[in-house]
Amino acid sequence: MFDSLSDRLGSVFDKLRGRGALNEADVREAMREVRIALLEADVALPVVRRFIDSVTEQAVGQSVLKSVTPGQQVVKIVNDALVEMLGGDDVPGLDLAAAPPVVIMMVGLQGSGKTTTTAKLAKLLKEKHGKKAMMASLDVNRPAAQEQLKVLGEQVDVATLPIIAGQQPVDIATRALQAAKLQAIDVLLLDTAGRLHVDQQLMDEMQAVAAISTPKEVLLVVDSLTGQDAVNVAQSFTAQVPLTGVVLTRMDGDARGGAALSMRAVTGKPIKFAGTGEKLDALEVFQPSRVAGRILGMGDVVSIVERAAAAIEEEEAERMAARMAKGQFDMNDLRQQLRQMQKMGGLGALAGMMPGMKKAKQAMEQSGMDDRVLLRMDAIIGSMTPKERIRPDLLNAKRKIRIAKGSGVQVQDVNKLLKMHQEMERAMKQIKKMGGLAGLGKLFGGGGLGAAMPGLGGPGAGGGLPSNLNDLLKKK
Repeated sequence: MFDSLSDRLGSVFDKLRGRGALNEADVREAMREVRIALLEADVALPVVRRFIDSVTEQAVGQSVLKSVTPGQQVVKIVNDALVEMLGGDDVPGLDLAAAPPVVIMMVGLQGSGKTTTTAKLAKLLKEKHGKKAMMASLDVNRPAAQEQLKVLGEQVDVATLPIIAGQQPVDIATRALQAAKLQAIDVLLLDTAGRLHVDQQLMDEMQAVAAISTPKEVLLVVDSLTGQDAVNVAQSFTAQVPLTGVVLTRMDGDARGGAALSMRAVTGKPIKFAGTGEKLDALEVFQPSRVAGRILGMGDVVSIVERAAAAIEEEEAERMAARMAKGQFDMNDLRQQLRQMQKMGGLGALAGMMPGMKKAKQAMEQSGMDDRVLLRMDAIIGSMTPKERIRPDLLNAKRKIRIAKGSGVQVQDVNKLLKMHQEMERAMKQIKKMGGLAGLGKLFGGGGLGAAMPGLGGPGAGGGLPSNLNDLLKKK
């Protein structure tokens, strides 16, 4: 979402970093470019003014201009200001401390992704917080809205309130509360009706449901792709309903990002969650510092670690670690690694979160390289016999032709995969010789995925991850 803004800000800060000393005129010129970049990203004008005034005031101070690295100091000030704009480091979580059932009321316009977000949140509460949840659809206007929530409930294994045709929202809410109490439900999620635009009938209905259900959380679901209109919608709801937070959907889209950057400053309500995809597990707790890091090209290593923890099973990790310690790495191991990368969001998502990998991600996009590469490599390995996967050295020209035909690729694609495997296998043996994690840097810095995939070459010797990874691992 923030790619365009990130590119603009990156070019501004590259100029600042390239200068040994800065004067006030340099800083003000840079801030003028930052202001234009934020306005082009569709950030609300009052928010931009406050942001630029705050950053400029700090950046022209003597402690910055006379520091050893003034350019880096300015970047840090901008980063801190972005974090503050997005809500600060202490974003409040959901208030689930009240006596059950805790009611969470989901509000928003039609088409914002409210029903799907309700199911995503129920799944997150069940799996991450261990809560027994129930969902109830109060949308009696949109055709099949209640049926949609029922289907989603079955997919995430969360109970939904049985549908009674003709019942009105307030009556449905009353029945949902009674059912939740009888079934010892911890959290009751009410998916309210939406409209194509804000009107008084919608607000009256929201207020009536809130009065009967006394929700602890009222979450406004907003589509990030609607730009500045999303901010106007948020202001309208804030004036009528006691909102406690905002959920931004389609944060993985190609919008300019202004709505996300403006929402917290304009409404005064924290952004609590962000929808990052269509899958029902694609809902993340909104972390301002991580989003700011991505915008400024600083990466988001914490999110990578969290995705890895979710994608990699403990038993599989232990098995892989034992094989690495012995310097073993066959095609089955490579296939497992490729599938884990797919679970973690694919090449583009991972590259976008790695510090210093912005240019590598752009190179991947320009070369037409996408996650289909992972699928093709998986297909190549799938076309090998079990014996060939364990012993790739058996693959002669005739076998390679058979594998290429079986997986629908060219023989040179098979050769590229084999080369990548050889590089990674060599790195595994180096890990064994070097006695542990210190050798892992060679897996990425001197070959492996980076060397075997054109367009993935980052700042390292030929790999896709930063050249300082080895140093980072040595510190552990």
